[in-house]
Amino acid sequence: MNFLAGQFAQPWVWGANLVAGLLLLLCVRKVAWRALPEAAVSAWCGACVILLGFALARAGLQPGLSFHLLGATVFTLLMGPWLAMLALSLVLVALAAGGFLDPLALGLNLLLSYAPVVVLTTLVLQLARRRLAPNLFVYVFVNAFLTGAAGMLLAACCGLLALGLAGAYAADHLLENALPFYFLLAWSEAFTSGLVIAILIVYRPHWVATFDDRRYLAG
Repeated sequence: MNFLAGQFAQPWVWGANLVAGLLLLLCVRKVAWRALPEAAVSAWCGACVILLGFALARAGLQPGLSFHLLGATVFTLLMGPWLAMLALSLVLVALAAGGFLDPLALGLNLLLSYAPVVVLTTLVLQLARRRLAPNLFVYVFVNAFLTGAAGMLLAACCGLLALGLAGAYAADHLLENALPFYFLLAWSEAFTSGLVIAILIVYRPHWVATFDDRRYLAG
């Protein structure tokens, strides 16, 4: 989505920016900067540029309602949750600097569109490690494909709920004219996430921080 600060009450806007700022500070503290592999960091920077392109190639019906791939599931699997949040924030800042995003709504966009997906992807990854078989199919299909789709729907629900509570749009309008499009977009997100992760773990597994050869390829 592409939220506008004017669609929300000022306490919401500044509260979201404050929470987002504190969250990013926590992410900075959690990342093991000295342990980051140089080759992977270069690839991750390239991923930010690609995601920026996806965010620019968006369609929108009305202010605050835009449709584009999120890429947050891929980023989380590539970098881990803490670095993924920082990278996604960087993409949002680049969009705001280019005039494609309301700077005052950076916190809202981060917390409503990306943070839920990062959290969901992290939780599903942990659950899959504990409960499911350690094989490539589980990693790609569950952690990337299914979670990509679920993450898109979760972000859509969070955003639409926020817009409805803020009074930006009527609830029936959001349910009838916006939510169905996100169900369609969820399959694109799932396919893209699954395909990208599948290719990377075959050709560049060392770029995928959450992929462990010893777990998924042993024996």
